[in-house]
Amino acid sequence: MNEHRLLIQTNDTQGLVYNISKILFEQNLNIESNSEYVDNETNEFFMRSVITGEFAQKDLLRKLKDILPVNAIIQLTKKAKKDIIILATKEMYCLGDLLIKHEAGDLDANITAVISNRDSLKNLVEKFNIPFEYVTHEELSREEHEDLLIKAIKKYDYELIVLAKYMRILTPNFVKTFPKQVLNIHHSFLPAFIGANPYKQAHSRGVKIIGATSHWVTNVLDEGPIIAQDITRVDHTYSWEDMRDAGRNVEKVVLSNALDLVLKDKVFVYGNKTVIL
Repeated sequence: MNEHRLLIQTNDTQGLVYNISKILFEQNLNIESNSEYVDNETNEFFMRSVITGEFAQKDLLRKLKDILPVNAIIQLTKKAKKDIIILATKEMYCLGDLLIKHEAGDLDANITAVISNRDSLKNLVEKFNIPFEYVTHEELSREEHEDLLIKAIKKYDYELIVLAKYMRILTPNFVKTFPKQVLNIHHSFLPAFIGANPYKQAHSRGVKIIGATSHWVTNVLDEGPIIAQDITRVDHTYSWEDMRDAGRNVEKVVLSNALDLVLKDKVFVYGNKTVIL
């Protein structure tokens, strides 16, 4: 089945859904599923359609542009596994979760490589027959290390870069090199509990909720558009180690869920937030 995902973002005007559907009908395409949302505060329209059938892509896009407002953003992608590269440091719980899902065929992606600034994860990654690259940062400036990292990434096929607890702050040059392609996971304690061992800090404050957030990476640290979040409840009986373990479980679930949404082309970025359809 020739299945595509059509994503449209534009100013809301009367008859948008009808006009788009009419074009698809005239192209002998079938709408398998359809979701729409209008932000009433900004009058912004979002639509995601899963369509099947044979068509000429350039012709369809031209016809859609003719009936949509001039500022419309149209994305048309064929259903297929996306190539991803994972960056990691030494924590293995998020990485391991993705590697197992990939091995089981439960990840709608091809992991083309795992790249790390430490070599401690090499044995784990190679058990899954996935290339592992160690890019040292010792005795290098951040810029020098990132130059090597960018060269390593560009050796492989990729559409998306996933930070699976990659514990390095990325520079604006890196973000510019891979715009809207870098997905991150972090504890929702940030920025309330920053620096070393946020779980110890949270334990000392007696927190009752532990969370995690997955977001797109931007030049503003940990403030990119949020894709997925979740929490788990804790209480006074938890040690900081218990909190850490509970937090790790949430982190790997949130990262996996966010990645799944991105791989299925369900995420629209709008300003500094997202719309999920």
